Amino acid sequence: MEKRIKHVIAVASGKGGVGKSSATALIASGLARKGYQVGVMDADITGPSIPKILGLSGHPEKGENDFINPMVSKGGIKAISINLLLEDASQPVIWRGPLVGKIVGQFFNEVNWGELDFLMIDMPPGTGDVPLTVLQSCDVEGVVMVTTPQDLAGMVVGKAVHMTEKMDKKVIGIIENMSYAVCPQCKTVIEIFGESHGDELAKKFNLPILGRLPIDPHFTKLSDQGRLDEYAFGEELDGIIDQIEAFVQKDS
Repeated sequence: MEKRIKHVIAVASGKGGVGKSSATALIASGLARKGYQVGVMDADITGPSIPKILGLSGHPEKGENDFINPMVSKGGIKAISINLLLEDASQPVIWRGPLVGKIVGQFFNEVNWGELDFLMIDMPPGTGDVPLTVLQSCDVEGVVMVTTPQDLAGMVVGKAVHMTEKMDKKVIGIIENMSYAVCPQCKTVIEIFGESHGDELAKKFNLPILGRLPIDPHFTKLSDQGRLDEYAFGEELDGIIDQIEAFVQKDS
């Protein structure tokens, strides 16, 4: 089966724990709901989260050319992850960088993705072998950076922005995740991790803020249960999807 992917978008941050996998899955779900054919490649080999969020389990089958067929979520999203290939998904992947990078290359080149409008790539934290492999070898058109309100997260994200630019790839913009929470009783907005620094970070690197996402217990519950397709999108998420659409249309 020939691979025909129109747009490859990576989701990165440089720092772990900021919600890259959640952002990747939300963007993929939003694009799929607008009628696009969407895939997700879980490049976070040592900390894969995508199968859990998308409600995927079991093992993919081999298809044409002995390539692996991606698994498909209830929402129609094709996905591949190392956790879908392990006999026991709870076991750690203890591999050195070059082998991890090789697996990522195989995920892109030796999976029967078929025809996709978007392939989202969930990147691991850091600026090491895997992010470099993705940016060099996976036809990445643009990168979405994910941060949180803390200064530390912004500092590390800056490293990922510089890496992306040195690889001659475009940064689409910044998502500030875990930006706030809303009290379910009084609807007060609470900045749990402190005041937002998203605007400062965006201004520093001359990038747009794509959106600010809250800490949402309902999203966490649905992710834990693999029911992302049931999550109700709001204006903020819709706005992020619109900006990604605008980016690829302008870039084309």
